[in-house]
Amino acid sequence: MEKIKIVIAGARGRMGSEAVKLVEDTEHFTLVAVVDHKYNGMSLKDISGFEVDVPIYSDIEQCFFETNPDVLIDLTTPEIGKIHTKKALENGVRPVVGTTGFSESDLAELEELTTQNGIGAIIAPNFAIGAILMMKFSQMAAKYFSDVEIIEQHHDQKLDAPSGTGLKTAEMISAVREEKQQGHPNEKEILAGARGANFKGIRLHSVRLPGLIAHQEVLFGGDGQTLKIRHDSYNRASFMSGVKLAVENVMKIDLLVYGLENIIE
Repeated sequence: MEKIKIVIAGARGRMGSEAVKLVEDTEHFTLVAVVDHKYNGMSLKDISGFEVDVPIYSDIEQCFFETNPDVLIDLTTPEIGKIHTKKALENGVRPVVGTTGFSESDLAELEELTTQNGIGAIIAPNFAIGAILMMKFSQMAAKYFSDVEIIEQHHDQKLDAPSGTGLKTAEMISAVREEKQQGHPNEKEILAGARGANFKGIRLHSVRLPGLIAHQEVLFGGDGQTLKIRHDSYNRASFMSGVKLAVENVMKIDLLVYGLENIIE
């Protein structure tokens, strides 16, 4: 099998360092460079914790030109991730993006770029296979339980709320659920925000605490019964099976895919 040449943006982060290990441990993957706003011109092995001898670039377009990669794995921030994704597509590199915060207009622009350049892109709010199944199972359950609340829990350094997974779950549920307002019609929040965010009648609650990684519970209620669907990620290695799946699949497609649930049978 021909090796897939990969560039990683965000390699020094917790997710990024796991992605470096994944690429190094996968026989048909090869890491050709990393992109970082610091350490331009150095080697990754010069940074504590890494033993891989690949160049570091601060200019992503220079990186693409000099290393000619097949895939960009971007595990940065929403703002930087949007820029990197666009530049990757413009330079014929297939992006696999693990950052959230893409708006509908952002996705429409990126979809147009994939069409223009004839290459695929995958944006995944969550790379954990179990989390994807949790979302798919929740969509199945929503056909039979219309009252639902989502509680997502993450570490206290997470910047966005609700999480991309929580919002994506609500979107998937709303696709099969007729919009309705839940709870008593005259309920009143004594403290603003006590009932959480409201997405087409679905309530989303965000918990941020040290010690957490990524956890989500979807609670359904019906007459005399409840159904709970929960997923827990206890470390960032839990996301790597999804990253591997995304890299392999992005090589086979020529369109934009938003969410791994679209490539999981």
